[in-house]
Amino acid sequence: MTDAKGLLAQLFDDAYRQRARMALLTASGQSPKWQVQGLKAAKGLVDWLEQLGAGGGTPLLAALTESGHWLAARRKRYPAEQQKLLVVTDGRLKAIGALPRLECPGMLIDIERGPIRLGRAQELALGLQLEYQHIDKL
Repeated sequence: MTDAKGLLAQLFDDAYRQRARMALLTASGQSPKWQVQGLKAAKGLVDWLEQLGAGGGTPLLAALTESGHWLAARRKRYPAEQQKLLVVTDGRLKAIGALPRLECPGMLIDIERGPIRLGRAQELALGLQLEYQHIDKL
């Protein structure tokens, strides 16, 4: 999780320097939660990142569906805006099931580590039509 936080901190910093707009949806607890929606990146995201924990089940599929709806609405409202999606996950889902169509280029970063790896993040990336990278290769 430390490496994932470092990666996200760098991403937030790059977005802040470029004055890029971003959305941040977290999948923890019982339901996904928007942290930021379409705002310019801010330094305050680093504070949120420091408090980010891990463990337990996540509503990842619900978050992906919510992301798909938000991206579609955003495309309608700002058709010239360039969108990119980043999914950071260990892929530890009970079942992948039906995946939403995101219609957005992006990347899935696999943060699964440990002696037993299920490898579901790669399957998830393929199903979502996202580029796949393991965090160890970045």
